[in-house]
Amino acid sequence: MSESLPGRLRAPAPGWTTRADVVVVGSGIAGLTAALRIHAADPDLRLLVVTKDVLAAGSTQWAQGGIAAALGPGDTPEQHERDTLVAGAGACDVEAVRVLVTEGPDAVRELIALGTQFDHHPDGELSLTREGGHHRDRIAHAGGDATGAEIQRALIAAVERAPAIEVVQHALAVDLLTAPDGGVAGLTLHVLGEGQHDGVGAVHCRAVVLASGGLGQVFSQSTNPSVSTGDGMALALRAGARVRDLEFVQFHPTVMWLGPESQGQQPLISEAVRGEGAFLVDFEGTRFMQGQHELADLAPRDVVAKAITRRMLETGRPHMWLDARHLGAAFWERRFPTILRVCREHGVDPVTELIPVAPAQHYASGGVATDLWGRTSVAGLYATGEVACSGVHGANRLASNSLLEGLVFSRRIADVLPTELRPWAEPADDARPVGLVSGDRRRALQEVMTARVGVLRQADGLAEALDVLAALEHGDPVVGTPAWETTNLVTVSTALTEAASLRTETRGSHWREDFPDRDDTRAGHVDAWLEPDGTVRVEWSHAPSTDPTTTEAPA
Repeated sequence: MSESLPGRLRAPAPGWTTRADVVVVGSGIAGLTAALRIHAADPDLRLLVVTKDVLAAGSTQWAQGGIAAALGPGDTPEQHERDTLVAGAGACDVEAVRVLVTEGPDAVRELIALGTQFDHHPDGELSLTREGGHHRDRIAHAGGDATGAEIQRALIAAVERAPAIEVVQHALAVDLLTAPDGGVAGLTLHVLGEGQHDGVGAVHCRAVVLASGGLGQVFSQSTNPSVSTGDGMALALRAGARVRDLEFVQFHPTVMWLGPESQGQQPLISEAVRGEGAFLVDFEGTRFMQGQHELADLAPRDVVAKAITRRMLETGRPHMWLDARHLGAAFWERRFPTILRVCREHGVDPVTELIPVAPAQHYASGGVATDLWGRTSVAGLYATGEVACSGVHGANRLASNSLLEGLVFSRRIADVLPTELRPWAEPADDARPVGLVSGDRRRALQEVMTARVGVLRQADGLAEALDVLAALEHGDPVVGTPAWETTNLVTVSTALTEAASLRTETRGSHWREDFPDRDDTRAGHVDAWLEPDGTVRVEWSHAPSTDPTTTEAPA
């Protein structure tokens, strides 16, 4: 590949057109909540939800642990705020966190009113558990460890009860169409299979809400589904939007290790398992998290992931072990039936055996930069959920705050979007350079990103990754989903690696071996954007640390 990235994807000219006031891209908790709330705010708006696979195929359904909110006795939003800020390692936006924790409880109650069936104690009280980084039991869960699937079910049912919301499945958002003023005029879609249209078409619209999820397929091993190829982030970059803090990629510490050759989506062993008493041990049976952090095995994810990785390097072992045998068969079957089934499918019975675990990519804490109402730097373009950087996660997402973020900030988008819709506009002539990377280059991309931009990073490795990304040849790729997705992965990987190169410190989930200490003179944010010539630019801006355990943190 040349040193410049494409300004738009090579694709056939639109063969069909349609119109909608608002297009929501994505069908997880963020996308469906946005659609439902916008419809409730103004039922006369024509809403179109487009999703890359079927409605239930995104990341939400895979969420095991639950959704965090201050709902339990003695818990408060202020306590939830402090835990979130501590986990975020000084890089959170305090105002955004305050919005999350204060609006979160009512948002979860509304989710319950919508029909979500969370687990309850025999006395009828909501069952709450604890996960890493939390000092209170505040994680609401459903079906033991099937929280995301239950939330997805309830939201899909609500959308099906709202016939004014049109849904197009098997639809990949290709590129944003922009008006002469640079704002939203529509977007192009590729719809095949059971979708309503065949091939590439254009939707003219007045606003686009990106809720397209994360970038997990950048790496060889991820807990993300195969659809998580960074499409929304890449689309936003090509449209001129800024992305923020992409270097903060969270690696979940306890992902089931399936062997050195395993690729793609890996089985997650929820943090809630440790919340219920499981603990980590090495090959000698030593509980190595003791003394690492006051919360030991329930320390924030970056702390646990680093401790596991260090012990793996020290011992030359490919993984560590999670010991949950003492929980017993009855508890496993009631509390974690899904994880139990998946472990047994892979030949491990956690009731009687240790579970092999190692860190794998799990969540993108950065994304398309937004304000407190989901607005991006492109007029008419909003973002919510994992595709966005609202500021709540900082350098390391607190467990079970992701579902809450999608819920809360989608509600906020719906509060403002109907009153600030842009006028209809015809798309401007598009002079952005066209390009495409062959789909068969994905494996090479994933290998270098995993090796050089994974848990451990240093300057030489990051430079090597940028060289490999720049050398991926265009060739003569077949136009279609594999090439579009791979080009999106190259675009996002380049921005991520440039951001990681600029942040010369270790903070949260960003671990620089050559800068091993956190440096609060380097606290702040890294923004990235795509220049008209296809060059990624990055810029660091200082902001005071928001970690309440440091003296610099603001009140």
